[in-house]
Amino acid sequence: MRSENTKKGVERMPARSLYYATGVTKKDWDKPFIGIVSSFTDLIPGHISMRDLERAIEKGVHSAGGYSFILSVPGICDGIAMGHSGMYYSLPSREAIADAIECVVQGHQLDGLVLLTNCDKINPGMMIAAGRLNIPAIVVTAGPMHSGNYKNVRRSLVRDTFEAVGNYQKGLINDIEFEELCEAACPGPGACQGMYTANTTACVIESLGMSLPGCATALAGFSKKRRIAYLSGMQIVELVKQNITPRKIITEASIENAIRVDLALGGSTNTCLHIPAIANAAGIKITLDWFDRLGKDTPHIANIRPGGEHFMEDLEYAGGIPAVLNRLKTKLKSANTVALKNILEIAESAKVINPEVIRSIDNPYHKEGGIAVLKGNIAPDGCVVKQSAVSEKMKKFTGKARVFNCEEDAMKEVMAGKIKENTVIVIRYEGPKGGPGMREMLSVTAAVCGMGLAESVALITDGRFSGGTRGPCIGHISPEALEGGIIAAIKDGDEIIIDIPARKLELNVSDEELKNRMNNIKHPQKKLTGYLRRYANMVTSAATGAVFKDDLLE
Repeated sequence: MRSENTKKGVERMPARSLYYATGVTKKDWDKPFIGIVSSFTDLIPGHISMRDLERAIEKGVHSAGGYSFILSVPGICDGIAMGHSGMYYSLPSREAIADAIECVVQGHQLDGLVLLTNCDKINPGMMIAAGRLNIPAIVVTAGPMHSGNYKNVRRSLVRDTFEAVGNYQKGLINDIEFEELCEAACPGPGACQGMYTANTTACVIESLGMSLPGCATALAGFSKKRRIAYLSGMQIVELVKQNITPRKIITEASIENAIRVDLALGGSTNTCLHIPAIANAAGIKITLDWFDRLGKDTPHIANIRPGGEHFMEDLEYAGGIPAVLNRLKTKLKSANTVALKNILEIAESAKVINPEVIRSIDNPYHKEGGIAVLKGNIAPDGCVVKQSAVSEKMKKFTGKARVFNCEEDAMKEVMAGKIKENTVIVIRYEGPKGGPGMREMLSVTAAVCGMGLAESVALITDGRFSGGTRGPCIGHISPEALEGGIIAAIKDGDEIIIDIPARKLELNVSDEELKNRMNNIKHPQKKLTGYLRRYANMVTSAATGAVFKDDLLE
């Protein structure tokens, strides 16, 4: 075992003495040392229930003959960080989390890992660490939040808080309703109730085979989640015994399966950053084109908020990810899982409880998957849109550009009612390097929807969107403005053509005019310090998953 490097032999007597100080006994030296990597924090609703899950995992590890140690990593709640300078740190925290895990696990030579996680950048950050370290690992996501309830109507974070800001600004709800909605939308622990980034990545992790079946949708605070945590603690000991490492599970086949599930669920566009980054850490290179290729052959069969009206609890009660796999079984590839069952076996044995929540591939909500990859002169390296959350009317749209160099300036115009119909809002210098950190634009997109403009206004950006975004919002434009992208040359009044079925995003300006503009661009200068400065110097394009240059596979 790896941990023998720290605990066996005469020369390791000082290290054993330090372990004795932590409570390890003489009977524990021959047991595998398991790290429980917890992202518990009081700051994030998705993580406040983790103390219970830590105990359940710990019981499982010890029941199976291992010895566990809890270690911690940071977490940022995107919903709290959004709309201000705090959001610059959200995506960069993904790499910080992976690095922190690597440092502790390698420093202590742990034999296996249970990764207890739940939210937007923490989920992929832990998976990047798993792929990079390649020691036995299993993931426990802490589960979705149950829906809120106000005036006997189910409520969720995005529809009933972010979009309520626009509703309030237009006078559609009063002061009392505004505050009551705020209090009722998020009733307790868990990741926000729709197919936003946290829950999307949880579903992707289970579909990759890195969580036990049923983990992704088992609700936060429910005993089923505790049982899964306990069983995961037991399972990691078996994975260590059999030396089942992440790279035996994260393969091209399992990645393709996970992308299909993501597309079938209408998941967050942020997976176009995170799945390539996870694959990269596991030694596999994929591109944005995988999403588009598979999307044309993967129907959208579960319409969860924000695009639809179902909640994560509906997906759980309909059979969860195993039931989704069952619907997709003819399109899946053989792949191993931490359950020590083939993914096809899990798919075959699963049952669909509610055929309206999880439709058959012959009766989908949409014939194509949730994400489309567009290209054109604005985004030669690609950009992404959650097409399952765009109305048919807006899938083809031409409008006049209204250009902003940061999110805050765009938000002021929207809230002031200055954005008119047939406009394409352009927000640039918000990419991985230009932001830095590629901020999410949910505050802007939700305000646009809340003010009734979702059928007449589009938004494009080199930043990114929350999984809660709906409407014609196109992100991840690559190359970004600061890296010489054409988005830097767009001017107010320019005509922009969006054609999602044709996968096109075009600026209707002559090549000669564009060349002249590009030759005269002066990029805004930002004074960066600390981690953001280092991040901006190291990060790559959104088209490559925004991984660090030194980590990018050639």
